Amino acid sequence: MMKTLFAILSVLLFLKASGQERITFKASDSLTVYANLYETDKTQPYIILFHQAGFSKGEYKESAAKLTKLGYNCLAVDLRSGDGVNFIQNETAKEAKSKNLPTEYINSEPDMKAAIDWAYSKSQQPVILFGSSYSASLALKLAKANPRVKAVIAFSPGEYFKPGLVIKDQLKGFDKPCFVACSQREYTYMSDLLLNIPDKLKTVFKPKEGTGEHGSKALWSTCPTSNEYWLALFIFFKTI
Repeated sequence: MMKTLFAILSVLLFLKASGQERITFKASDSLTVYANLYETDKTQPYIILFHQAGFSKGEYKESAAKLTKLGYNCLAVDLRSGDGVNFIQNETAKEAKSKNLPTEYINSEPDMKAAIDWAYSKSQQPVILFGSSYSASLALKLAKANPRVKAVIAFSPGEYFKPGLVIKDQLKGFDKPCFVACSQREYTYMSDLLLNIPDKLKTVFKPKEGTGEHGSKALWSTCPTSNEYWLALFIFFKTI
């Protein structure tokens, strides 16, 4: 079984980026949200990709194409709290600033909710939320009791919203399978953050061959332990 997984993973890691389409949709406050759509089959469910602080949809420039090979469509979203990465600017953040809208981390929630609704409307199937750093925390929060969300992949979630919002408290009653990845130094902290999620629903991963990375940068080929993260993530997908 493990040999088969390694073989499939090897193929995924060397795939080139597939085509993408730039799309837009509206948040509840009428802000235009920009995203890159990686679509393989309109009838298949979606993985919605949310970036970390100071970044853009460009965070998934390399990873999105590999994720589509697992049989999902992918939607990489520009949240209003961010800037740019991998030579891709955050268009939602730019527009939010032009309209004098607040762009703190928590202000990205309407963008994430709109992305969930947009993706669900396309296939009528529950989506998988994929968050990085602050957006990983919000993805966990938004998934709870939401019938439009099937599972969550959270890279380096944390308490980025205190004192106004405590993520640990928000996770009481969490009811979805979740994969939580982190660096070695973040691992101990994860045990407390995720205390309210039942063990049967959570998979917490840290690399063994190196220190790892914060956020979904752990999946980038420039990360020495990226293969470890990809293999653990692939195994999680096999369970859902």
